Amino acid sequence: MTRQRERYGQFYEDDFGLSALAGKLASATAPDVAQALGSAAEVAADCEGEGAVELGADIRYLLDSGLPDETLRAAWLAATHERFDPADFGTDLHGWLNRLADLYPARPRKKPQVSWLSPPDPEFAEEDLRKAVVAEVRAAAPELRRTLANSGAGGTLPATVPEALEAIAGQADRETGLRLFLRILKAWAVPVGKQQYDRLMELDTKLGYPGPLVYDGLDIQWLPLDPTRRDRSGDFGISVLSARFATYWEEPTAREGVALAATFDDSAETPGTAAAPLFEDAFRLLNSPLSADTLTTLWLAVSDRGLDIDQLGIDGRNWLRLIADVCEERLRDVAPSYTPVVGPVRTALTQPVLEAIDAATPDLATRTVSAHRLGIPGTAAIDAVTEVVTHADPDLGYRLFLRLLNVLSVPLTTNRYAGYRALGERFGYGASLVPDVIEHLTFEN
Repeated sequence: MTRQRERYGQFYEDDFGLSALAGKLASATAPDVAQALGSAAEVAADCEGEGAVELGADIRYLLDSGLPDETLRAAWLAATHERFDPADFGTDLHGWLNRLADLYPARPRKKPQVSWLSPPDPEFAEEDLRKAVVAEVRAAAPELRRTLANSGAGGTLPATVPEALEAIAGQADRETGLRLFLRILKAWAVPVGKQQYDRLMELDTKLGYPGPLVYDGLDIQWLPLDPTRRDRSGDFGISVLSARFATYWEEPTAREGVALAATFDDSAETPGTAAAPLFEDAFRLLNSPLSADTLTTLWLAVSDRGLDIDQLGIDGRNWLRLIADVCEERLRDVAPSYTPVVGPVRTALTQPVLEAIDAATPDLATRTVSAHRLGIPGTAAIDAVTEVVTHADPDLGYRLFLRLLNVLSVPLTTNRYAGYRALGERFGYGASLVPDVIEHLTFEN
């Protein structure tokens, strides 16, 4: 039997198959056979009944593997946090799996894949997957054994859990082994280092899993928050906040919009990564000599009037205080030990940013932000961004300048675009920040 790989994220929002069943039982209180069968029915019913495909496949792989009952029982008990042991109900693990197999036999999928998404990585061979899963089990084994021993479970499980997981990944099915491994890490709150987490997320991507299958409930040992880093995957801080308000389909309230943006941490980032630089940008502007009117004009311009704070009776400084307050709330929630800090201003790059703005001024000055409604002259927007560069922070000023180019749809030669990318590299931006904001404006010289 060979598993037909799918882009599982098309079908499921989180875990699926036997590992999802183990998760349900791990969170239950003393489940009996009837409850366990009811949980199995819920897993099978997922995605309009397609959940039965993965459940049946997982069960069949384990039954056909030839692995001894003791090995399968070790993995099962660990995955269910010892909440459901078939031996308590007069059967061994093989007997329990056979009962499930009668209800959910292995069968092909009925629901077709969504055609516009590519299939899982065809180069990711079964042997490569086996090696990757076994390597991750071995990497986590010392911490897993320590956690089980400290919890009192180490003496009750009938075989070492890491060995059982290796056997399942090697002799039964790599994907079943991976998902049971993740379920065990979560069930026992085993600490997972950031590097291993990144490797697990790479497996997630190659296998087409829904992202939460890996990270939801995993005890990730995140790196400390560092708002001075500029190499995240895209834009950040007030510049990305302005872009979000410019593109909201259903306009949220001021606070709701900021709160939403403050939670937009990438799955690879320490919780609070979005809020920390947003707070830093707001703090810098609040502690600058820029007037409330200038700050109001600045926001309205770079957000393309995505939130009309002037029409809501909110001046620029009050708006920035609201942003800072919301960010501090978010940081207290997800990183209570973190004290917001503001790094040094990169003054060495002030002049290159001002030169970039000067070169673009003729194009910007002839345009109007939101020309159809309460327009803002391009010259006023340029002046506000220039004040940010000169009196607050050239880094923030440069990101807002890029936003202004985007808002006003200024055509860019490939040479000028290359210069903007080079300046972004000097600030340490991630490779996608400048392209994401302005690459679509370029044309051949």
